[in-house]
Amino acid sequence: MTAIVEDPSTAPGKPDRGGLADPPGRSVTEPMARGMRTTIAVFVAVPLIAVALAIPVAWGGWLGWTDLILAGIFYVIAAGGITVGFHRHFTHGSFKAPTWVSVALAIAGSTAVEGSLDQWVADHRRHHARSDEEGDPHSPWRYGTSRRAVAKGLVYAHVGWLFDGQQTSIERYAPDIRAHAALQRVSRYFPWIVLSTILAPAILGGLLTWSWEGALTALFWAGLVRIALVHHVTWSINSICHVFGQRPFRSRDNSTNNRWLALPSLGESWHNLHHAEPTAARHGVLRGQVDISAGVIRTMERLRLARDVRWPNPARLAAKLQDPMLRHRIRGWTQADEARVTAGSSPSH
Repeated sequence: MTAIVEDPSTAPGKPDRGGLADPPGRSVTEPMARGMRTTIAVFVAVPLIAVALAIPVAWGGWLGWTDLILAGIFYVIAAGGITVGFHRHFTHGSFKAPTWVSVALAIAGSTAVEGSLDQWVADHRRHHARSDEEGDPHSPWRYGTSRRAVAKGLVYAHVGWLFDGQQTSIERYAPDIRAHAALQRVSRYFPWIVLSTILAPAILGGLLTWSWEGALTALFWAGLVRIALVHHVTWSINSICHVFGQRPFRSRDNSTNNRWLALPSLGESWHNLHHAEPTAARHGVLRGQVDISAGVIRTMERLRLARDVRWPNPARLAAKLQDPMLRHRIRGWTQADEARVTAGSSPSH
């Protein structure tokens, strides 16, 4: 069985932002459920408080190799679930996968505690449909272009948007996720996945060290601190990667590339390319750009866990470069490609 996830670029509506469409008909937003702001505040604040306490806790000797290893494992599962699963697979249809693989990716992404699958996909599709325009759920340019306005916008794009009283309509932007029984089940069980991803490190830490202290330190580092780190790396793509960085590709928004975020974001920070080519399975398309998520997808493809992968086309990428002389840095760019470009630019006789 294969999970069929609708490609938003083919949905009806007004084409915008790299070919993605803003679907017509239903309301763009809907009121946030009662008590949701408080719930979000708890899950934003508590992990952040843990990060603030990290140095004194580590200094006090409450950090061991078991904590670090568990934190690393749970970080990769959660961050990879977001980048490979929620983002490239479900939101943009960069590849197709068997149903069990899709469900596994959905569960992994849910452990990042960034919202249910259906809501995350809806928010991100709306972001692409209206990127850095009115209606973008988290544009840092929301308040204007002055330094003060951008500073205020960066805070809003990073975390403030989560507390907006209106949520993106799932019915409008993610009807394919809602219609898929297995994926909707994962969305419905999101609270239980959150509870599991907090308790699992504590249980494992306790069993591996056979102590209550090991359980508590694993809960702190692999549970709370890890969740905070995944949160703020993801949210940095929304905020920092729309203001600071390089823009080698033409796009109709202010998306940028940031090299220093490439490793912790598993390749998501090559954000300018992503907005130029939203459905591409690889975001780090220039030589030297590390994209761990693309490597995971390539491995999945070889293991037949992914198919119909949308790898970027070098010629198409070259046509979108701000500086055509950078084309030789595109992955997969060949001498034959260069010869065609050179022949096309040569004067006819």
